[in-house]
Amino acid sequence: AGETSLAYNDIFTMTVVLGRTVGIGAYLVRLGQRTIQKTTASPIILTGYQALNKLMGCDVYSTNDQLGGPGIMYSNGVSHLAEPDHLRAVTSAVEWLSFVPSIRRGLLPITDIRGVDEIERPIEFCPSPNTPYDPRFLITGCEDEDGKWLSGFFDKGSFQEALSGWAKTVVIGRARLGGIPMGVIATENRTAEAIKPADPADVKASEAVIQQAGCVWFPNSAYKTAQAINDFRTEDLPLIVFANWRGFSGGQRDMFDEVLKYGSLIVDAFVAYEQPVFVFIPPYAEIRGGAWVVLDASINASVMEMYASKGSARGGVLEANGAASVKYRTKDLIITMHRLDDTLKALDVQLKATDDAGEVASIKATILDREKSLLPVYEQIAVQFCELHDTPGRMKAVGVIEKDVEWRDSRTYFFWRLRRKLAEFDLRKKMIEAAEVGRGVKSLTPIEASAIMKSWFLETPGMTDAMWSDDKVMLQWMAESNQMLEAKVVQLTKDCVVQEVYQVMTAGGNTAVVGTSGIVEGIARACQAMNAEEQEKFKAMLKTSLQL
Repeated sequence: AGETSLAYNDIFTMTVVLGRTVGIGAYLVRLGQRTIQKTTASPIILTGYQALNKLMGCDVYSTNDQLGGPGIMYSNGVSHLAEPDHLRAVTSAVEWLSFVPSIRRGLLPITDIRGVDEIERPIEFCPSPNTPYDPRFLITGCEDEDGKWLSGFFDKGSFQEALSGWAKTVVIGRARLGGIPMGVIATENRTAEAIKPADPADVKASEAVIQQAGCVWFPNSAYKTAQAINDFRTEDLPLIVFANWRGFSGGQRDMFDEVLKYGSLIVDAFVAYEQPVFVFIPPYAEIRGGAWVVLDASINASVMEMYASKGSARGGVLEANGAASVKYRTKDLIITMHRLDDTLKALDVQLKATDDAGEVASIKATILDREKSLLPVYEQIAVQFCELHDTPGRMKAVGVIEKDVEWRDSRTYFFWRLRRKLAEFDLRKKMIEAAEVGRGVKSLTPIEASAIMKSWFLETPGMTDAMWSDDKVMLQWMAESNQMLEAKVVQLTKDCVVQEVYQVMTAGGNTAVVGTSGIVEGIARACQAMNAEEQEKFKAMLKTSLQL
């Protein structure tokens, strides 16, 4: 069990359950995380139903499927996929493996999509405002009422959904973008049902059907999101999140069911992520409240970037109505009315000019009536004003998103962005490894490595700061400058070694004495391990460097 748990982070782990799995076997299935379960005669159980019946003294359960069949394990997220027979289960396992590198942190298996789909094509499916829709249509595309195919974000036919039986307010799976495998998470914007079966062992129990609103994280869907992120991380897949959450469900039952705990697991999963992560707010979607907290790119700035669909996406901690009720209360609206409305301004002048008590009362009554008639209009204006702070343009201006992207062109944009990020991360990894020589005196963070990479880019004749943001230019520069970049990485390694030796030998006191002695002894041992030719070359290097 311990080895299986450790293996999850070291290799790709998967269990295909084709028969009964009992006791420690059931735990091994869960510890391997990714599970494909056959729908018949393949229960995942801790104790057989006969033993439980004997323990309770009566025949409560009639089959093991009541305890650990797909109706239980597929619905609670232990089984990722449920398949009808052996062949379909093994086929699903092979299809899953096609998304994963052959070794951890290896090259992604890129598929040639010529003849299947085009890389640079528009996305034809677009959601309508205030209309619920299947979020899978964003990913896969769909047919319209006339039977015409409307393309989606990913390559046609490449999406493989997982965990679809559990926590249905979140959709997760794997797909390909221009042949490049990615993990994908999307928000279900329609109401879903969570069914808790009645336990035959409890005579008072009854099946509970819980309605779960769309665009909200519940305890089970938050856990599903965190589980998916961890699975994608250990599969070394880039990740895109189509975000449309108004926040977490914070009612008493959900707080008792640990929504806070599972929501924090999402942050933990993002912090540990090593591949590129894109958080994208699709058309007519929004991120609000606690959802913003767990999706903000600053959680792991070295890998995460946030984007929004141009024009229609919205983002902010408070919704416009809430912000208006806090920032623009009734008294503030009345002050604004008296500042802008000509009728009220004229009445204010009349009120100041008269001393007659009857006339003052009449004017005040007229002012009050005018304020009441204007209040609904000004309340709507206040909401619109607050909504202007949530637009993609405003989000870009305050630096919380990288760019507002036109939905129709987002497939092309993110394909080149992903290619650029994968190439950048590969070079960055080499730079970080180069800086970890010895004790790693000059250890680099991913952000520092990217900054050094940018300085190399700007040193190249003809390159400007604006070109650094152009993904195609960046990729072309990396391809043309491959030998130069390899030499730069080698030089970085050398600089780190030089800096470490210099710091040790000039530290002063006993540290310098012991350090210098250790360096000399290390050189002596290395010389003994060299052949004659290598020793001569090394001596020549010493003579040249030390001017002997």
